[in-house]
Amino acid sequence: MDPIPFPPLLPERNPAVDPAFTFSPPTAVPNRNVNPATGIPFEGRTQVHQFRDRFPPQQFFASRMRPNFNATFSDNPTNLGRIGKNLIWGFNLGGAAASDVAHSPGPLIVPRYGRPILIRRFNELSFDTRGFGVPEVSTHTHNWHAGPDSDGGPCDPTTGGESTNPFKQGRFFFIGQFYDYFETMARAGFDTPQFTATNGDIRETLTTLWYHDHRAEHTAENVYKGLAGNEFIFNEFDTGDETTGFRLPSFFPYPAFDLPLVLTDKLFTPDGELCFDTFGLDGLVGDKFLVNGTLQPFMEVKRRRYRFRVLDGGPSRFYELFLTNPGNLNQKIPYTAITTTDGNLLDDPIRVQSVRLSVAERADIIIDFDEIFRATGSRTIRLENRLEQVNGRAPTDKILPAGQGDFLMEFRIVGNTPAPDNSLSPAQMIADARAAGKDCTFAPICTPPRPTDNAAAKEDRIRITRTFRFERRNGQWAINQQFADCTRFRFTIERNTAERWIIQNNSGGWQHPIHIHLEEFQMARRNNRLIRRGDIEFGRKDVARLGFNEEIELLFRFRDFRGGWPMHCHNTIHEDHAMLLLFQVADEGDNNKTP
Repeated sequence: MDPIPFPPLLPERNPAVDPAFTFSPPTAVPNRNVNPATGIPFEGRTQVHQFRDRFPPQQFFASRMRPNFNATFSDNPTNLGRIGKNLIWGFNLGGAAASDVAHSPGPLIVPRYGRPILIRRFNELSFDTRGFGVPEVSTHTHNWHAGPDSDGGPCDPTTGGESTNPFKQGRFFFIGQFYDYFETMARAGFDTPQFTATNGDIRETLTTLWYHDHRAEHTAENVYKGLAGNEFIFNEFDTGDETTGFRLPSFFPYPAFDLPLVLTDKLFTPDGELCFDTFGLDGLVGDKFLVNGTLQPFMEVKRRRYRFRVLDGGPSRFYELFLTNPGNLNQKIPYTAITTTDGNLLDDPIRVQSVRLSVAERADIIIDFDEIFRATGSRTIRLENRLEQVNGRAPTDKILPAGQGDFLMEFRIVGNTPAPDNSLSPAQMIADARAAGKDCTFAPICTPPRPTDNAAAKEDRIRITRTFRFERRNGQWAINQQFADCTRFRFTIERNTAERWIIQNNSGGWQHPIHIHLEEFQMARRNNRLIRRGDIEFGRKDVARLGFNEEIELLFRFRDFRGGWPMHCHNTIHEDHAMLLLFQVADEGDNNKTP
């Protein structure tokens, strides 16, 4: 068993002197001049960065997508078994030298609200794919409130659709090109009358994001091959320092006590080569489990609280995450969730026995290893997935007994006495907030009131209700009986208004994690059951886990940006096989209720 690796931090760069920028200074307007070395435009982007004048970048980063032909999933030869060196694709730290190798997961990006950033990504992938993957790429920062120029979507009818002509395509980009992604680091609502003065609604503060490839029709292959990483956003309340703000376990100096755990599962050939079924439409579930790119690792932990940002990296597996004492399988070991199963703080921490994640969902959890050691007497605790899933369509929803699930990783508790810990226990956070008369534990980052049909403010008033059925048609996946079409937008939303969306799954044979770009939503009802405060789905989310024969009501505010974005199933194999649509946001919206 290998120690768990943690991705390196992506270093900040000075664009005035750094070679990654000096040959083509970063500007709001893309550099579409022809590169004489490649014969195609320098930059893949074709759209101007929106709101760049208002939020000029203060931090600059670079990263190069590269192949790594010598990747291993374990540093311990005794653990490799039939799995040897493999080709993966990943992100490096931005340097041009060959020694700056690609990582998967990619480097951790750590921006802060109020400091806009620009990330220049270079495509230095290989045409040698070893059977799967496409070396044209589009990097999506999942859950970020971004204009279409920097969203990293799969395709757009205004930027070439699915054209593979580098002179026409403006969403995914090609070997030899770069793409400048701009993040305002402003909260949603910054261009609405209510929140212009404050650069957005503080209640819309994001925390745990991730980035991944989004190439049209090949997202699953490229992400499975390694093109994914984490982004953690800090602010004046969630500071990364356990002595200030909310006093959550410290991120700094990294790696400290606030850490990423990226869960993936893989398949290998009998010869030990990573494989992917490019003809399978149902989905893919592997028989090898990786955390941060390593097979079932261990982590030594001190007797104190840790914060873990757990990501279901896909492509198709769902998880129900339990802590298990291998020495006493009957013991129940609770932990605390502090976010919805996505990237936003809950109003109050919730004590749980388990958290369920579908693909792309995140669990931001606090585990108190001193409490666990005192309660169990055990120095070994395992993270276990007990949700049964036998194919890529969906889990069965059966919860397996302790010790019979999928072993993911092991925590090894060290130390004879409790370790220093300046973070607050979740119970103390709640008590302090109540004593101070706060509206929620993490005030002022409390869940906003839901949009309504009669609200006075335009951005709070529901303009239209739309219905979307996620279904199967002719062996492929469809939305409202229609397949993905990169040549058109299916409907138009009026900017700075609210909408109600009803998403439906009338099947007992599959489930879908539904992701909507640009804006988060508030889940109002699941099968007509009102989602209330205290439910882990109460809050702001970006993925709706649509179960067997379910109907979910989602409420949105669409603000600030104009342009086009996708909605899709985040079982990325379903997405690649047509379960995706494009919508646009403009100054005037349509009245299409079943687009």
